This record gives sequence, structure tokens and C-alpha cells, in this order.
Amino acid sequence: MSLLLSSYAWAASAPAAGSSAPAYMQFMPFVLIFAIFYFLIIRPQSRRHKEHQQFVTALKRGDQVITASGIFGRVSGITEKFVMLEVADGVNIRILKSQIASAVTEGATNA
Repeated sequence: MSLLLSSYAWAASAPAAGSSAPAYMQFMPFVLIFAIFYFLIIRPQSRRHKEHQQFVTALKRGDQVITASGIFGRVSGITEKFVMLEVADGVNIRILKSQIASAVTEGATNA
């Protein structure tokens, strides 16, 4: 008897044939996930990249900077791809412009 009732309840809760959701509604979760990724990850990252590019193009001789590897120095020369950093008196190193992480404020160099 219980087998008969459970199969009846299961059959009653099954959706009717032909009443499925439209095809475009099945893709809505994917569109929503992409929108979340775009606004939380892709857009802020591209904004940071653009700001870094503007910073690197605005570098000039005498600026104090820190590299991505943590080297402090003063810009002593600039070419299209490279920057010459003076890290100590008479010690210059050549690095890629893209490896300059940020500018250093005066208060940070006294530490």
C-alpha cells in the first residue's frame, strides 16, 4: 500500500510534459555569473593596469621609486622600455619600465 501511495505522490509532483522554461532562461545564471566576474574582477583590474601605465609614462629623472622586487632607487635615465635606477652612489641598474611598482614618498625613504 505504501509503495502505491509513494509512486502516486512522485508522479503527481513531476512536471507536466511540455511545460519547461524557455531556452534563454537556462542561460541566465551564466550571464549573471559573467556580470559578477566583470564588475568585481575584470573591470577593477583593467582600471589598475591603466593607472599603472599612466604612472610609468609620467616617470621623469629624479623620481624616487620602488620596483616590483622591492628595490628602492632614484630614476637616473629613461628609454622607451628601460629605466636606469641609481640604487646607491655610483651604482646604477637597468630594469624594465613595467617592473616599477610605485613612487616613494619622502617620508618612506628615511625609515
